[in-house]
Amino acid sequence: MAFEETSTRLTIHLSASARWHHRPAYAEIVHRAHAQGLSGASVFHGIEGYGTHLTVHHDRPSRLRTHGPCAIVIVDTEERLHAFLATIEDILSVNGVAVLDRIRVRQPSDP
Repeated sequence: MAFEETSTRLTIHLSASARWHHRPAYAEIVHRAHAQGLSGASVFHGIEGYGTHLTVHHDRPSRLRTHGPCAIVIVDTEERLHAFLATIEDILSVNGVAVLDRIRVRQPSDP
């Protein structure tokens, strides 16, 4: 039998080309999430998209990983995600936007 719980999702939108101290900003965010002990983080590279500059980004799939839009998704408690946001404010102030939303997580129970 599956069970559901309420949780919070943090989605950070930025360009895959955004850098933070000579490293991809998305990689820095994932490493900080790991160091803070969050439940997990995934980076998704977009095929096409646009942001505040209204320039549509689309290119060959091999180039999109380094130049297209990307999103980092982390699911954890609201309190832990708010604490994490404070630790990445330096990156977000230059490179991205963060969205927090409440979600319902459905997981299978152990057999």
